[in-house]
Amino acid sequence: MTAPTLRQVERLQRSQPSQDGDGVKIQRIHDFGGGLDPFLMLDELGSDRPDDYLGGFPPHPHRGIQTLTYVIHGGLTHEDHLGHSSTIRAGDAQWMHTGRGIIHSEMPLTDSQGLHGFQLWLNLAASEKLSPADYRDVRGSEMPRLSGGGAELIALGGRWARNDGEAVNGPLDALAGDGGVAHLRLEAGGGITLQADAATLLAYVFEGEIEVGDGAVPAGHLARLGAGEHLALASTTGGQALLLYGTPHREPIAHYGPFVMNSQAELEQALRDYRDGTFTG
Repeated sequence: MTAPTLRQVERLQRSQPSQDGDGVKIQRIHDFGGGLDPFLMLDELGSDRPDDYLGGFPPHPHRGIQTLTYVIHGGLTHEDHLGHSSTIRAGDAQWMHTGRGIIHSEMPLTDSQGLHGFQLWLNLAASEKLSPADYRDVRGSEMPRLSGGGAELIALGGRWARNDGEAVNGPLDALAGDGGVAHLRLEAGGGITLQADAATLLAYVFEGEIEVGDGAVPAGHLARLGAGEHLALASTTGGQALLLYGTPHREPIAHYGPFVMNSQAELEQALRDYRDGTFTG
């Protein structure tokens, strides 16, 4: 019997400063060429200066993707044309299936540590791009955890299992590409080894430095993992990361602003629909 192989860092991608919405300063990683399939983009919002984020994200459209927003500090208030209105705070998440079209806004809230959160874009398969829009928020208390060995894994969505077989399922069970998302905290000297054989496996380190397989990944970097069955994570000094897995769609990607479709013609149709008022109908 062949021994299970540990997954190793295949590529590192550094986040880049950008801004979105009404001048919100962010750190962004994106790949609309299929290199992170089924994921498209990861934004990190983090500042203790209100001027960096209080403009928020006024009403804007989306089509063809899912978004997942997760808050570490502060909060965000969501409103959309379907009538959803909710506020998420530290430890909470919101998931939005834009499908055919959704128009929404996200306005930031602050706490004593400012605002720190993430928004992830997941690509929808061609068969789902014109499906009905949907929205859901999840409280941190609903997210199961794997703890031990100086590690805590918080499962937002998908199935996460340690080497010893203990597993948890995150409450967000309809992520595009059969995706999974988790928040990993490692104490100094802590570590965890996970069962992880998904075709796409990513780790975004946002605090400290984490050993991913045999390589060290510093904060602000996204690691794409090569093939294997297990993922070993450890930290000498402590650190935090988002872990992402999914199944690639392997379909053409056409991107323009808030729209992600499969062809230029579909992007042009989305723009026409938005202009003539049939975008969400």
